[in-house]
Amino acid sequence: MDWLEIKEFLKDSAKYILTIIAVLVVVIYVVSVQQIMGPSMKPTLNNGDIVLLNKFQYRLFDIKRNQIIALNYKDTKYMVKRVIGLPGEKIEFKDNTLYINDKAYTEPFIKNVKTNDFSLKDIGYDVIPDDMYLVLGDNRENSMDGRDFGLIKKKDIIGKASIRIWPLNKIKIIR
Repeated sequence: MDWLEIKEFLKDSAKYILTIIAVLVVVIYVVSVQQIMGPSMKPTLNNGDIVLLNKFQYRLFDIKRNQIIALNYKDTKYMVKRVIGLPGEKIEFKDNTLYINDKAYTEPFIKNVKTNDFSLKDIGYDVIPDDMYLVLGDNRENSMDGRDFGLIKKKDIIGKASIRIWPLNKIKIIR
């Protein structure tokens, strides 16, 4: 190989190396995929569904109630849950009704599911502290969630579930 061939090889290789680096940056910092494990998000998401996570959104925008998020649980397990309580709020479930700061709140995504009585006091809080959130599964009768493991920290949120990409016949934007 002479110098011109080496130079041409390096020039061609640089395109592929830059493409690989760009893809890695996107996967690490912008989007990733998460498979739904278990029945805790039924009927919104089912066991085996695959969702696309927007990992960048919460760097620019606040976390909002009812958004479905993926979170890091005990540094080894990822979970997908719905944000129910935000910082500064008092949350309580009484007689299958959600109360936020003592006002009844309708959960339009919950149908024919019973939520047992629950209060933040059950997990040691009066109100949700700054940078913490209460997350629950949609299938309240069969979900390990904030009622079991407590509030989550913002730093443990991986990203917002934005699009269900599997199964193909159920692709849709997640609201």
